[in-house]
Amino acid sequence: MGGRFTLTWDEWRRVAETLRIDDDGDVAASYRPRFNIAPTDQHFIVTAEFERRRVQRARWGLVNRSATDDRRASQCINAKAETLEQRATFREAFQQRRCVVPADGFYEWTGPKGKRQPLWIHPRAGDLMLFAGLYESWYPERNKPEVRFTIVTCAANAVIGGIHDRMPVILDDRAAEDWMNPREEDALSLKRLLVPAPSELLVMQPASPLATA
Repeated sequence: MGGRFTLTWDEWRRVAETLRIDDDGDVAASYRPRFNIAPTDQHFIVTAEFERRRVQRARWGLVNRSATDDRRASQCINAKAETLEQRATFREAFQQRRCVVPADGFYEWTGPKGKRQPLWIHPRAGDLMLFAGLYESWYPERNKPEVRFTIVTCAANAVIGGIHDRMPVILDDRAAEDWMNPREEDALSLKRLLVPAPSELLVMQPASPLATA
């Protein structure tokens, strides 16, 4: 997938109700519609704790907790579904720290170099999407953790395949529950969820280049 996504819904209350969360703290206070979420930007993730969902602020671009700096964060915005258990960067998070990343669209680009046209790809019905994600708590300062996340990608479906060979893994609510389940001991069994979204789910429309500048 390209390196930008969106969450343009106006009201936090609507987002929270759709996600089935009741947290109205830090994330709610800072929420605003976003038309261009870029690598290393602040966003938020959803995790599961027992029978409840938890929302927390997080920055896009995973950094391992042992890293001394975050210079590689922009290179770790995506994680390939096929190799999660093989890559040292993502292996432990795949086993223990799975999340979903709320969005309502993402961008891909088409056309010749120097005149690239962004396309906004989003659910046909205007619904919220739940990207499969992984997260880590990185410590830029002692005792001051910062949550970082990556978005899991898979092979593109028929809609996306004409412009890009990858797309984010989009989970329905039931699959999201399974993916986030902290009591799941067999993470490899969850790879069954990491498949392309149905082609009829998504539509594409041209967007202003200014939107993704």
